[in-house]
Amino acid sequence: MNNEEMILDRLHRLEQEIAPVTDSAKSIRELKEDLAPRVNEAVKALIVELADVEADFQLEDLLFFIKKAMRNVRNLTFTLDQLKNLIDFILIAEPLFKSTVPQIIFYLDDLEQKGVFNLFTSAVDMLKKIAGTYTAEDMDEVGDGLVKLLGIVKKLTTPEALNFLDNAAEVPSKIDLSQAQSVGPFGMLWAGGDREIKDGLGVLLELTRGLAVLKG
Repeated sequence: MNNEEMILDRLHRLEQEIAPVTDSAKSIRELKEDLAPRVNEAVKALIVELADVEADFQLEDLLFFIKKAMRNVRNLTFTLDQLKNLIDFILIAEPLFKSTVPQIIFYLDDLEQKGVFNLFTSAVDMLKKIAGTYTAEDMDEVGDGLVKLLGIVKKLTTPEALNFLDNAAEVPSKIDLSQAQSVGPFGMLWAGGDREIKDGLGVLLELTRGLAVLKG
């Protein structure tokens, strides 16, 4: 092999080695040509969008934000950790929510069907009417009266009081007013011999003695 053939052989090998680089450069150039219009459009859109905030944006504000973020790296890290914990909790509780929410909806629907919400609305309307009719001072007086009334009701819940009221409630069922007749003095003397009349008068006297507490 003479010198010319050796040179040609080397040139041929160099050409083969350079071919991939040439192809890559060609591909990069074609990619650049394809991307150039898109980049220009993106830059123009960015300029338009930034023009909206140009009046409100100050470089000092950006620097202050960066400094603030650097000073609160620990807080930001803590916040991200808590956010991760929250996400983990949501993922864990999601099956529970899926089973509980329908039950809550069913329960609320049952309350609505029974008229509980309508009753609540009526109660709110009643409170509005009371507020429009009575002043705060009147409501304070009503509250004081209710406290005293509750004290009276508490006294009526004692066994003795309940037994008395229970017996008194039976009186109307044992009286036939259609048989009532006019009674004069002699009739009262004659009725005094009736045992039930005597027992009734005894009860009346005990009640009269108990009414003495009203004098105080």
